[in-house]
Amino acid sequence: MKLTKSQCIEIAQALYSINRHAKTALDKKPLYQAKKETLEKLIDSGYAKKIGLHFSENPSNSKQHSTTLVEFHGYLFHLPVTPEDKQLPHLGKLDFSYANPSTYMNLTTAKRIIAKYVHVYFQSSQTGKKPRFQSLTSTPSPSEYRRSQKNPYKK
Repeated sequence: MKLTKSQCIEIAQALYSINRHAKTALDKKPLYQAKKETLEKLIDSGYAKKIGLHFSENPSNSKQHSTTLVEFHGYLFHLPVTPEDKQLPHLGKLDFSYANPSTYMNLTTAKRIIAKYVHVYFQSSQTGKKPRFQSLTSTPSPSEYRRSQKNPYKK
């Protein structure tokens, strides 16, 4: 599929929006999966380019590891390293002096654009709406607590 310049810009902005939302989402997996599939398709078709490896800014289990830096239409993204990425030059730590161009696109629009390009459909792993925060234990209200206690004056 041949992409026009405006389509490339739209996909880049959608990827940026999905990546930004994925960092704070309750269900990160489908967003990061869509980002990965989209970038892989863009790399395979020659629109995006792998630049090199960066140290991860959030190492898991206190073990330093690297991520692959990918450039697409003025935006930089990170992907997990694949075995063939190990030949890329290592760029060291992240350069915080560069920031992606700031753009705003709501998540629904971004998902629609990415789904159209990659033919991926977003399904939340959550069924129905759940409260955002759940208490760890169910603490009874004071009146419930009093009702559950035995009355010492009642025989």
